[in-house]
Amino acid sequence: MNVETSVGVALAAISFAFVVLARLQLGKSFAVTPKASDLVTHGLYSRLRHPMYIFADLTVCGIALAVHRWYVLLLLVILLPLQTRNARTEGKMLQEKFGERYETYRRATWF
Repeated sequence: MNVETSVGVALAAISFAFVVLARLQLGKSFAVTPKASDLVTHGLYSRLRHPMYIFADLTVCGIALAVHRWYVLLLLVILLPLQTRNARTEGKMLQEKFGERYETYRRATWF
C-alpha cells in the first residue's frame, strides 16, 4: 500500500468515525430533513454547527484518495449544495425556535 492510499484510508476511516460520533451526539434530534427539535451544543457540536456534513465530505475525500479515483470527488458537487441548503434551512428554524440562545451558539461555532 502506497502513502497516498494509506493517507486516504486513514482520512476516510477517521472522518467516518466522526460522522458516527456526531450522529450519536445528536441523539433524538437527528432528522433526514432539517427540523428544530432541540439545540445540541455538546461534544462536536460545541465547536461545529454541522460536523456530520464536514466529516462526510472529508470521508468522500479520503475515499477518493484511497482508491485513486478523483472522479469520486464529483460527489461533492452534489453534496455541498444540498448540505449548504439544509444548513441554512436548519439555521433559520433554530433561530426562530431558540432565538438569542441559538444566536449565541452560532457566534461561538464554525459552520
